[in-house]
Amino acid sequence: MEEIFKLLHENIYGIWFLIGAALVFWMQAGFAMVEAGFTRAKNTGNIIMKNLMDFCIGTVMFILIGFGLLLGEDLIGFIGKPGFDIFTSYESFDFSSFVFNLVFCATTATIVSGAMAERTKFLSYCIYSAVISALIYPIEAHWIWGGGWLAQLGFHDFAGSCAIHMVGGIAAIVGAKILGPRIGKFTRDEKGKVTKVNAFPGHNLTIGALGVFILWFGWYGFNGAAATSVEQLASIFVTTTIAPAVATVVCMIFTWIKYGKPDVSMCLNASLAGLVAITAGCDCTDAFGAIIIGSVAGLLVVFGVWLLDYKLHIDDPVGAVAVHMMNGIWGTIAVGLFATKSAPGAMVLDEATGAYVEEVVGNGLFYGGGFDLLGKQLLGFVTVASWAVITMIVVFLVIKKTVGLRVTREEEILGLDSTEHGLASAYADFAPFVPDVMTTREDRPAEVKEGAPLTVEEAVPVVGIPKEVAPTVSDVKLTKVEIICKMERFEILKEALNRIGVMGITVTHVMGCGVQKGASKFYRGVEVEAKLLPKVKLEVVVSKVPVDEVIKAARKALYTGNIGDGKIFVYDVENVVKVRTGEEGFDALQGAED
Repeated sequence: MEEIFKLLHENIYGIWFLIGAALVFWMQAGFAMVEAGFTRAKNTGNIIMKNLMDFCIGTVMFILIGFGLLLGEDLIGFIGKPGFDIFTSYESFDFSSFVFNLVFCATTATIVSGAMAERTKFLSYCIYSAVISALIYPIEAHWIWGGGWLAQLGFHDFAGSCAIHMVGGIAAIVGAKILGPRIGKFTRDEKGKVTKVNAFPGHNLTIGALGVFILWFGWYGFNGAAATSVEQLASIFVTTTIAPAVATVVCMIFTWIKYGKPDVSMCLNASLAGLVAITAGCDCTDAFGAIIIGSVAGLLVVFGVWLLDYKLHIDDPVGAVAVHMMNGIWGTIAVGLFATKSAPGAMVLDEATGAYVEEVVGNGLFYGGGFDLLGKQLLGFVTVASWAVITMIVVFLVIKKTVGLRVTREEEILGLDSTEHGLASAYADFAPFVPDVMTTREDRPAEVKEGAPLTVEEAVPVVGIPKEVAPTVSDVKLTKVEIICKMERFEILKEALNRIGVMGITVTHVMGCGVQKGASKFYRGVEVEAKLLPKVKLEVVVSKVPVDEVIKAARKALYTGNIGDGKIFVYDVENVVKVRTGEEGFDALQGAED
């Protein structure tokens, strides 16, 4: 009976192990959606292609050399012995381990894509992806998971805060620094000093949010696939839920206080930051530890974005460095602070007795364990980080000096979809092509201080545009009123016009700005100034309804006292012809249309 239960146990968790690998593979879709949503539409196809090739190129390189370096026979604690067992001894090959470690390898490579988005040569990115999958990740992962020197020392990184996220984040910051910022990201003076940071809002926050939810879902496999008991798996699910949730709440509160509004994209990044931070210690921390780890992660991601933008002047379009590198470091160190023997993953389960008998991870500093585990975690962080920094600097500099790392200025402006892939638009006919209208500038628009709103005449000015009118069919004056307003005020305006008898309207979605040249908003802590803003243009031609009433109703409906309430233009009309009946002038506007 004992053997039956043992066999059943092994099969159940063997199947779950492979399901977890599938969930991690599904995270590639999440990374692609996050990166695409947080960047501009003209580069969406390029981003999708990069994320696809991270896995496909990674698979090829992992077969040829990566898997052997990671899990081959240990050589002096540094690397695994390369081999081709997948070709020579397929019948005894460790299929499950290969697939599971492959999807982890692909995740490491993909992290870099977002930080180098919108200006990297596709060929150069493919070369980078091949190198990190073949050499850089497998070697350091061998130290941690393949029986290498860190594993022998007692360093703990259950699911990869250090091995995957920190390494991927370091590769991201090195690549972004060597690559340089996107055109227009930083405004500089004559001496080259950065005087202003400009924001490039992502084109599709919905896709970005979908990506985050996909990643969170996949993370249960990412963290939990290696669990060997129900208790351990359940505990991992708890910590993997608490940390990102708390991180997101903390980030929401902080950005709400700091910027006056809760920042959506930053909160989405905070969810990922909490997941990254808990990954190393998801098996050996309790609920309280997960709360603290998540709280710090929620603040750290905001600090990281600010640090790169305003102090280091490194352009990271999606926040990969703040999410993965900084919280990968924090998660690695946090194990040494919050590990506890009370967590099922900190002990080995004796299947015969059902009791946890052997210590795997000691208590962290805050749980009475002293500095022993913390010291091991710090040593692991420093050595793995040093390996990643040195190797990635060499890789990116070699690529830059040989095939080149960055596209031309013209290619970047046009977008990588068209220049790198011959793709007119990643959205084809599903969405109309909208050119980039978000730009930045030095001059600030006029500001309206609280307590001193503009008058209605200033907020919604009326411009009369007369013309020499030829004799009309009717003696009744025909007038066109053109109203440009904010999209959110359209329904209010329409109802107001209907109440005074104006029924026939023409509505157009337009882009534009007034004399103030756009309104200032914040995106990820950076001020966005849009010279062209989405507006609604409403046109009516009236005769029976007095023009003054139309203007009065429109002003009342649109007025908020702030810059950008709208404008009203009044034109004389020579004639109106109703196509169906041939009626002209006043008669053409009667009935349900006026």
